[in-house]
Amino acid sequence: MSEKEALRRRIYAVEFASWELHLFLDTHPNNNEAAKKQEEYRERARKLRKEFEEKYGPIGETPQNTSRWAWISDPWPWEKEAN
Repeated sequence: MSEKEALRRRIYAVEFASWELHLFLDTHPNNNEAAKKQEEYRERARKLRKEFEEKYGPIGETPQNTSRWAWISDPWPWEKEAN
């Protein structure tokens, strides 16, 4: 796995954790520990995204020389190799 792919996976993992905490807080709004942890994950995701974009350009953008539907040709998450 390339450094670029590894960094992108870290970003996705941190964003996933942040989103899961967001969902948890929907049903546990007074859980201060979870709210604090969610803010930590959001900040970590922001820093990782910034690092990625400084090294490789915008994340999640379709290259200009391809169709905006080119992502359909990529392997689906369940078709990719195991983490």
